[in-house]
Amino acid sequence: MKTLKKVNNLILLLIVLSLSMTSCKDDDNEDVFTPTLPPITQTGANTFGCYIDGKLLVPRNGEGTFNSPSPGAMYYGSGDIPTDYNASLTINDYKGGNAGLLQLNIENVQNGIGDYLIKESNCQEWVGGNPPPTINLLCRWKDEQTGEIKIYCSIENTGVLKITRYDIPNRIISGTFSCSAVNRDDPNDIIEITDGRFDFKWDTINNVVFP
Repeated sequence: MKTLKKVNNLILLLIVLSLSMTSCKDDDNEDVFTPTLPPITQTGANTFGCYIDGKLLVPRNGEGTFNSPSPGAMYYGSGDIPTDYNASLTINDYKGGNAGLLQLNIENVQNGIGDYLIKESNCQEWVGGNPPPTINLLCRWKDEQTGEIKIYCSIENTGVLKITRYDIPNRIISGTFSCSAVNRDDPNDIIEITDGRFDFKWDTINNVVFP
C-alpha cells in the first residue's frame, strides 16, 4: 500500500509540474507582440504601417535615455494653419532589428483631401539635412543577407499620396501612399513601398507608446 501511495503521489506531482509548465508557456506566448499592418482608418487612431520591399514597417518605441523612450512615431508641423502648412512624419522601428525608418514630407497640407504625386527625394534626412520642400519620402532598411543599412529615396512621379482626412478642429490627418524608391548608393537597386497608411491626431501622436 505504501508503494502504491508513493506512486500515486509521484504521478500527481508530475501532473502538477506539467500543468505549471504549460501555464508558463501560455503566459510567455501572451507576452509576445507580433506587428501587423493596421487597417485604413480616418478616426485619429494614431496608426501607421507600410511595406518596404515587401517587409512590414510599423512604429515601435525604443528604450531611449534618461528614462525617456525614443518615439516610434513623430509628427512635425510648420507654417500657418490653414493657409500655408507643411507636415512631416518620422517613423522608427527600434525593436525589429531591421533599422527601419521612414520619413514622409507633405507640402501644402491645407490643400486638403485629394491625390498628390510623390516627388523625388534628395536623400537627405531631416536631422541635419535639407530635404526638398515637396511631397517626398526617404526610408532606411537593413539588408538581411549582408547586414548593410540601405537608404532609399522616392523617385519622381512613381506614386501617389492620398489625403483622406485633414481635420483642423480635431487635429487629425489621415492618408495612404505608395511609390518606387531608389538606393542612394546604387541607382540599379529600386524597391517598392506599398500599402502605406497613416491616421494621426497630431496633438497626441508624439506621446504614443508603440510596443
